[in-house]
Amino acid sequence: MHSDGTISITVNGDHMRIRDGLTIAELAAQIGLVPEKVAVERNLEVVPRSTLADVRVEDGDELEIVHFVGGGDHAPADTWSVAGKTFASRLIVGTGKYKDFEQNAAAVAASGAEIVTVAVRRVNVSDPKAPMLTDYIDPKKITYLPNTAGCFDADSAIRTLRLAREAGGWDLVKLEVLGEARTLYPDMVETLRATEVLANEGFKPMVYCVDDPIAAKRLEDAGAVAIMPLGAPIGSGLGIQNLVTIRLIVEGAKVPVLVDAGVGQASDAAVAMELGCDGVLMNTAIAEAKDPILMAAAMKAAVEAGRMGYRAGRMQRRMYADPSSPLAGLI
Repeated sequence: MHSDGTISITVNGDHMRIRDGLTIAELAAQIGLVPEKVAVERNLEVVPRSTLADVRVEDGDELEIVHFVGGGDHAPADTWSVAGKTFASRLIVGTGKYKDFEQNAAAVAASGAEIVTVAVRRVNVSDPKAPMLTDYIDPKKITYLPNTAGCFDADSAIRTLRLAREAGGWDLVKLEVLGEARTLYPDMVETLRATEVLANEGFKPMVYCVDDPIAAKRLEDAGAVAIMPLGAPIGSGLGIQNLVTIRLIVEGAKVPVLVDAGVGQASDAAVAMELGCDGVLMNTAIAEAKDPILMAAAMKAAVEAGRMGYRAGRMQRRMYADPSSPLAGLI
């Protein structure tokens, strides 16, 4: 159990954190299902429907919940969840570096993103009527994810997010604590300290971190609701530099894992998804493209293609050739 009284489980392949002590029936009701109309498998064992109200969900449980659908129906949507919220799009986009808010809004629409990261900055008191992001991207339709971009110690990051919660009521936030301005690499000591404080204050931090499985696990234990390892330095566009450690983080995490930083082109986003990541966050790759709107659409397609490829399961690698057509019966 985590320090905030929640536990980590997997439901139909998606990572979730829920309040400790829930029964399976209560969990089903919480996510909008009627317990009497579903069947549940818990850790590969079917749970009798008559006992759903008695069996409590435990940390690490893997649940499969099924029901009957009409023949010919489309496959259920491939959604993902973080901190109890469910999203269809696995692409999160930033709101910096665009030439104006109008272009930013058009790129968000083209990307299909349902979450955007937003920096917390002082109000321009000299021109209080200046255009604001909320005039172009409606926070009632798109989830705002306040972040701590530009913070170089835990205290400033914590202070920033406290103000963000006061301003907009947000508790789902993105935490990043940087170590230096040249590399914008995360300071993991300060990041871990900030994660613990924020989680204890009821925040749900999605945490930018190094691509280190041990550090990722410590963040998860400290209360991170999502792990966001960098693929490469922020704004570099170098693509994912270490596929092995990202995969290890994915395999070991009980919360969503999203590649954050380093994506430069659509193929980078596809690679992240093929590794099994729950999503990808990017800003510069879209905002600094020659055609940001077209690139946003390309990134949407790449994330979807990479996810489908991961779900399909790639072919086994072989050391030698294996003909597609049989060699027997050749003329």
